[in-house]
Amino acid sequence: MEDWVYRALAKWPNVPALFGWLSLDRRGRWRIRDEVITRPQIIDTINPNYAPDEHGRWYFQNGPQRGYVSLASAPLVLRVDANGHLHTHTGREVEYPTAAYLDEQGSVFVQTEHGPSAVDDNDLEWVLQHLSVNGQAIDDAALTTALAQTSGSTTALQLQLGPSLIRLQRLDFAEIPDVLGFIREPRTIIEEK
Repeated sequence: MEDWVYRALAKWPNVPALFGWLSLDRRGRWRIRDEVITRPQIIDTINPNYAPDEHGRWYFQNGPQRGYVSLASAPLVLRVDANGHLHTHTGREVEYPTAAYLDEQGSVFVQTEHGPSAVDDNDLEWVLQHLSVNGQAIDDAALTTALAQTSGSTTALQLQLGPSLIRLQRLDFAEIPDVLGFIREPRTIIEEK
């Protein structure tokens, strides 16, 4: 978080959180009330002040107020830069991926040092070029076989992410949040006393 956020939190510590206003779409675009945010100044304010809470709900800390984010896919969206490196939609380079998942529609999710991520579907061609089975490029049959596997099973597909070669697990879209540890539709949590 940026310093101005900490100063605002110290000055106004008990501002209630907002739910249902801010969202992140499958392409990593911020939306407010379902309208895409296009102003770079606003995006540059949200990105460094975006984080998860202890329950797996992701939020934008806007000064003293948390704006919880509804997620169309995952908390972070990965894009490939001109040098072939993955970056989060917030601009952080991925260096330490630990797991990768393939859902029933062919979307790819990656657990990274920055958090749970979905690869932007504009970059799925890049993903296909980095998939292999036993060191060989994949063909349609290998991909079809992996997609047909039951959720929770390990596929034969391996994804090369930098120096890491990670075997993909087949996991249904609906199960991704539980396995990767996040909440797509954050709600107020009532603490029991």
